Amino acid sequence: MATIEECRTALEQLSHNLAGSTGDVRKAADLDRSLTCHLTDLDLTFTGRLRDGRITDVTEAPGRPATKADIRLTMSGDDLVALVGGRLNFASAWAAGRVRLEAGFRDLLRLRTLL
Repeated sequence: MATIEECRTALEQLSHNLAGSTGDVRKAADLDRSLTCHLTDLDLTFTGRLRDGRITDVTEAPGRPATKADIRLTMSGDDLVALVGGRLNFASAWAAGRVRLEAGFRDLLRLRTLL
């Protein structure tokens, strides 16, 4: 099972990857939206903001998200680490129910470029 520190590092790496992206991926990540990532196996939620192509202001709290963010992810810590590490395909994980992504329709259309 992935540790809290490994999950935090994965989110930092995801932020770094987004910041270094170009073209359609950069445009898709260039949002200003609240973001939560609930890790079911750790019963922990990371909360932050997707802003200017980066994930900023990341905090963590036990349990489910306290508020409803604009973009909501739910998965295990192992899946988060595997997704960011390139060992797990998002579309396959989503289709298998291992990852949940919830957002408004416009955001989903824009985010599909990242997937």
